[in-house]
Amino acid sequence: MEAQGGNRLSCGTICLKYLLFLFNILFWLAGAAVLAVGVWTLVEKSDYISLLNSSFYSASAYILIAAGVIVIVTGIIGCCATLKEMRALLIVYLVLLICIFLLEIIAGVLAYITYQELDEELRQNLKVTMQEKYKQPGENGVTQAVDKLQQEFKCCGSYNSSDWRDCAWIQEPHNKRLVPDSCCKSPDDLCGLRDHPSNIYKVEGGCIMKLEEFILSQLYILGAVGIGIAFLQLVGMMFTCCLYQNLKEDPY
Repeated sequence: MEAQGGNRLSCGTICLKYLLFLFNILFWLAGAAVLAVGVWTLVEKSDYISLLNSSFYSASAYILIAAGVIVIVTGIIGCCATLKEMRALLIVYLVLLICIFLLEIIAGVLAYITYQELDEELRQNLKVTMQEKYKQPGENGVTQAVDKLQQEFKCCGSYNSSDWRDCAWIQEPHNKRLVPDSCCKSPDDLCGLRDHPSNIYKVEGGCIMKLEEFILSQLYILGAVGIGIAFLQLVGMMFTCCLYQNLKEDPY
């Protein structure tokens, strides 16, 4: 095979070239997966943002989207550098890989620290949010989020169903419900008139425990994706360095 400028590449260099090209395809697909997870998180689970004072949840989704775009662009640069056998572009590609790798480490540490704070904030604020804002004027987002939370996670109340006794909406004179209708196992209008375990969800730990488990599972997914991409990056860095050393100087 002829390389640029009429120089013939060795078999080892050719192998490195196509291994790096294959790596970049995998790296590009990983970036697309990260982007998809970020968009899914933002679109499908954005209702829960209104239950948190912290912007961590929405910020993590946007970070995923940005990371996916950066990885995709980096993969494209890597493919071009590999196919064109351009040492200068390989350096740019290697620097991008290193920067992304360092950012992943920093993001992982910050995510762990932020989760500890978010967990404490969730315990302190979710009960108050549900009691003071549910079904209140101008709080439709919170109301929809609470209803979705209780139905999707099959829970009732922040810690248990009795938390609803102090809810501003439940205490209104015209309201005879003991819990919101979304607490019911078979939701129907006025089904919240009965709070018997046969009618509503009685989950130990309540919705706080369920939401904590959900957020933690999201972090596990992010961590697994991050570890997978980091491993790919290390392999890519190794291939890039080897290919750079084996290529002749780019005449351009």
